[in-house]
Amino acid sequence: MTRVPEERETEVAGRDLRMVPVTLSSWAAALGTVLVPESAPWVAAGVWLLVLAGAAAWRWLPCTGRTAGTVAVLACAFAGTVAGHVALAAPGRAAVVELAEGRAVELNMVVASKVERRAGALWFDGEASSVVRGEEALRGSAPVTVSVAPAAVEGSALDLGSRVRVRGTAQASDPGDRAVLTVFAHEATVRAGPAFGLDLAAALRDGFVARAALLPAPGAMLLPGLAVGDTRTVSPELDAAMKASSLSHLTAVSGANCALVVGLAFGAAALLGAPRGVRIAAGLTALGGFVVLVTPEPSVIRAGGMAAIALLALVLGRAGAGVSVLALAATVLLVADPWLAASYGFVLSVVATGSLLLLAGPLSRGLSRWLPSPLALALSVPLAAQLACGPVLVLLAPEVPLYGVLANLLAEPAAPLVTVVGLAACLAAPLPVLADGLAAVAWLPSAWIASTAETMSALPSARVTWPPGLGGAALLAAAGLLVGILILRAGSADARDRRMRRIAAALLAAGTGVTAGLTALAGVAGPLSVPADWAVAACDVGQGDGLVLRSAGVVAVVDTGPAPAPLAACLARLGIDRVDLLVLTHFDLDHAGGVAALRDRVATVLHGPIDGADDEATLAELGGVRRVPAAAGLSGVLGTARWRVLWPRPQSPAFPAGNDASVVLEVAGPDVPRTILLGDLSASSQAALLGSGLVAGPYDVVKVAHHGSADQDPDLYAEIAPRLAVISVGAANDYGHPRAEILATLADLGVMTERTDRSGLVLVSPDHEGLRVWRERPP
Repeated sequence: MTRVPEERETEVAGRDLRMVPVTLSSWAAALGTVLVPESAPWVAAGVWLLVLAGAAAWRWLPCTGRTAGTVAVLACAFAGTVAGHVALAAPGRAAVVELAEGRAVELNMVVASKVERRAGALWFDGEASSVVRGEEALRGSAPVTVSVAPAAVEGSALDLGSRVRVRGTAQASDPGDRAVLTVFAHEATVRAGPAFGLDLAAALRDGFVARAALLPAPGAMLLPGLAVGDTRTVSPELDAAMKASSLSHLTAVSGANCALVVGLAFGAAALLGAPRGVRIAAGLTALGGFVVLVTPEPSVIRAGGMAAIALLALVLGRAGAGVSVLALAATVLLVADPWLAASYGFVLSVVATGSLLLLAGPLSRGLSRWLPSPLALALSVPLAAQLACGPVLVLLAPEVPLYGVLANLLAEPAAPLVTVVGLAACLAAPLPVLADGLAAVAWLPSAWIASTAETMSALPSARVTWPPGLGGAALLAAAGLLVGILILRAGSADARDRRMRRIAAALLAAGTGVTAGLTALAGVAGPLSVPADWAVAACDVGQGDGLVLRSAGVVAVVDTGPAPAPLAACLARLGIDRVDLLVLTHFDLDHAGGVAALRDRVATVLHGPIDGADDEATLAELGGVRRVPAAAGLSGVLGTARWRVLWPRPQSPAFPAGNDASVVLEVAGPDVPRTILLGDLSASSQAALLGSGLVAGPYDVVKVAHHGSADQDPDLYAEIAPRLAVISVGAANDYGHPRAEILATLADLGVMTERTDRSGLVLVSPDHEGLRVWRERPP
């Protein structure tokens, strides 16, 4: 026997990966230029000079180096094309922003995405054919994002393909966003419904959603999402459970859904004896119809493309060829739309497809050394996706779903059944009896998936807090690499492989031990190390505010500090997983920068005045939550306690959004000391608050305004007459907070003062003698 076939296979795999550097260079050029559009002309010019130089030098390269030279020239050529696209689009995008930013505008546009309900508003993307401000107008094509209240929509149904006239206030979108503007509309008039085909698909989806709603929850909530990608009926609680168990991808139209539909059509044609060309045509026709049914928005079209790539790889029987085609497809998409480079959806789509092509097979073979082959194969698919997508998902939310692979192993077998039978129920709408029966059958696996999500998300430490940012992503990628080495090198007799496995096992064991210890300390031992009866907690979040109130097990968080990690660590130590009420006093970074720590963990957010797209983006980062604008006089219940908003005044021109319009909250109850939280009010707004007559001391606890700045009104603190003053402040901050002036004021009033920069976490508990204070770092 000769070893030539293995060598040949290795050679083929290597050759088939040559497009990967081309994709990476195109991606880097796209990401850099969309984030910094001013650099696009210079990047394009520089890269094209490299192309010319490389082409001129190619003929002088030795034969062994010409392949690498060709790849380098292609990489530069595609990168230059991407940068050129951004450079050509930049003047038009800048003109739209200059005309519309911060102004009242009117847009005529076509809806280009699903219309989604988020926190009480409708959100959708579209292509604007004209942007009008007063007498000025720009015509052309401009991608925009629109938010509008449902009551402000007039005309026929608003859906993908509808032609809409929108009036509202425009804000420039963040760098890297495909949309040039985010428009907060006060009026949206639908001038024409979707074109033929799209209107029929919308009617079928609406009918299926209504039919599913007649079945028991929570399975009924998931059914439209699992079958046709329509998630409008998924509750925030179920959505959070799906994300905590790493199952949310099942409700998005993915390449797997498309591949399943194409495979069914292809197989049906084969059973009928159709020739290969007819089978391919049947598969493509089914794919086109499915894309139209579930809305042909960019993410769905990408999913269809990825499905076609995966099927091509299976037909060829070569994973390397599939990766090459995947790389080429991703490159072409980046050339056509460079803003995809900054899209997490696009990143996950490419990474997930690549992981299935490259990792699923080897992982299955490695796992089969310890597990039965069918189980190894079933486990390899979610494990490959988890290892590859985990580092990307950590950038979105600094946490890792501990039971994600197990949840997918349990839920994945039910997903194809829901897709196939649910899709049949949707298409059978003209035959109500048949459609009802099919929907009932599809409900069974849908209910199984919903129950799996709820069960897994309720297990201890379902979501492990992870270091945020690029460092956390790199750490998780390293952990995934170690797991891959252990599995992929399993059973090898080679001495080098055995040494690699030992090193990987040692590093993974050490890392797992440290992570488990920290998780136990934060999630299990952490709550045991603090008083159990605390009612007010001031978290040490650095130079910012992050407070927690608790009554009868119901939890409110007031502000999130400047970053997610400190707040997440504090909540873990307090044993808090879900938050019933989040209060964002205002949207400065030191009060709202850590909202990612509460993504999908909050039911309701009470917030201060919104000032532009950045504030809206902060709220959107929380996921599907109920939004309540705060104004003086608003009140509610927190467990057995009651809360009341004392400030700001509704629509006050004297105190615009920001520090002076911070939400001031008063909380009191049988198990909560009477507390007032002053946000970041300055002396002038404090004086106005005092003059409103809403503040009536004495209080037990005051959260000192603006981290103990000097800009305070002593008369307000005299009226509050607190027993305890808490100052949430960062150690060695650049502002000199807390200032001597406010410390002197509090000392003159005989107030006990606690500072998070010195005491760390501060907990306040009521007792029969007044207050009991616990400090993380006692003086």
